Amino acid sequence: MAVREGYVEADGFRIRYLEAGEGTPLVHLHGAGGLRLTPAHELLCRHFRVVAFEMPGFGASPQNNRTQSMSELASTMALAITTLGLHTFNLMGTSFGGKTALWLALQEPTRVLALVLEAPAAIRPEGSEPPSGSPEEMARRLYAHPERLAAIPMPDPAIQAKTRPLVLRLRGPDRDAELERRLPDLAAPTLVLFGTLDAVIPPAMGRFYKELIPGCHLVFVYDAGHAIGTDRPEAFTEVVVDFLERHEAFVISRTATVIHP
Repeated sequence: MAVREGYVEADGFRIRYLEAGEGTPLVHLHGAGGLRLTPAHELLCRHFRVVAFEMPGFGASPQNNRTQSMSELASTMALAITTLGLHTFNLMGTSFGGKTALWLALQEPTRVLALVLEAPAAIRPEGSEPPSGSPEEMARRLYAHPERLAAIPMPDPAIQAKTRPLVLRLRGPDRDAELERRLPDLAAPTLVLFGTLDAVIPPAMGRFYKELIPGCHLVFVYDAGHAIGTDRPEAFTEVVVDFLERHEAFVISRTATVIHP
């Protein structure tokens, strides 16, 4: 995978992105752990022009004390996407980035061709907290089988200390009434994926997206944890590619489905 790194100036931020592949753009917004490329990115870039942004305040970017809400962050990312010259695009959000992606799709209904939410953290059980703890504890929360992974990238403690207040500020309430009120208006065909072994957000939360979003497909990926694209990259990619290419003719029905090995 030949990855190209670049930066765009948008909304007063200098925003880093990684890009690979050709074809229809697929914009990815990362989870609370920041931008990291997974085996799924490598597979997806065989089908799409994948653009993975590092949102302001994450990674090596300066501390972000300015952004006060998830809808604000979504507006900033929409400007970054525009600055990169992408007028219409598929959009994928992972966990924390799933809520950002939902807001962006609501704000830019004519630009988002289709929406993929990987273990989204927009609707959570009461009292949920972002994963924290030792690297070993984090791995057990995020992955179904951490022992199978050759190397698990763990964030720098200084970066974690910088981004955690941002995540806690922007993630909002476990049940965001304003967002949920607007979800029935979501125009983009939407695919929601949860791993059957997700230890961060119960897969059962998927039913709320299915109830609230008119064009929502809900898929449970067998033997995957919260980080589906790392645990089951082939299964994840197969479903995502089929959905993005076929939209309403998606091969998997709207009934809840488990993707087996």
